[in-house]
Amino acid sequence: MSSKDKLLIGDINNIWFEYDRQNDILYINFGCDVEDADESFLTENDIAIRIKNGRVVSITVFDFSKRVGLEV
Repeated sequence: MSSKDKLLIGDINNIWFEYDRQNDILYINFGCDVEDADESFLTENDIAIRIKNGRVVSITVFDFSKRVGLEV
């Protein structure tokens, strides 16, 4: 998948977040539950994108607190 490819968000009406403080990871999920992915990739900014049926089902942001200028 190239950086020029456009991705659609899975279920925009059911977005939920989960933060893992111990590992400083923010999980952003689109849908009622965590879905299995057909494919996933890691961006050059260390953000994992999971895709199912051509739609983003989750985004995982590593080192979240550092990215937003907070220290946990």
